[in-house]
Amino acid sequence: MRPPTRNRTSRPLQPKASGASKGGGRSARRRARELALQGLYQWLLSGAEPGVVEAHIRDMDGFSKCDRAHFDALLHGGIEQAAALDAVLVRHIDRKTELLSPVEHAVLMIGVYELLHCLEVPYRVAINEAVELAKAFGGTDGHKYVNGVLDQCAAELRPAEARPTRT
Repeated sequence: MRPPTRNRTSRPLQPKASGASKGGGRSARRRARELALQGLYQWLLSGAEPGVVEAHIRDMDGFSKCDRAHFDALLHGGIEQAAALDAVLVRHIDRKTELLSPVEHAVLMIGVYELLHCLEVPYRVAINEAVELAKAFGGTDGHKYVNGVLDQCAAELRPAEARPTRT
């Protein structure tokens, strides 16, 4: 599936000045998510072939320190299953996916992919990691939107795990 081409240039996705991409104590898995986000962002904007996107991302600084298997799963799984991921998203968002910010769209794709296919990742971790990506790369309040949408997706996709506890 090829995303709709947008009238935007495909510029590199840069984190905000919060230090998200400076290396710090980020885990290999977090690096994989950040790089997959950049790849999905590029794919959403340009519609480039997955191999071209992957080659570009693999040339980036810090790629050697990421969890390559998780990166491959998120990037290629996100692209290959974009229609299925969007089908889940449209049940929980207030607009067409084409109208989402490409950063928030890519973050939501990663979050839904992890909720569906990475069952070893607790749903709260998947949501928190997506929120952190949105804080680092997205708009001012994009992380709040991502959190709300993924909370609803988790209730649908992992009902036993995401069931609220009674007090």
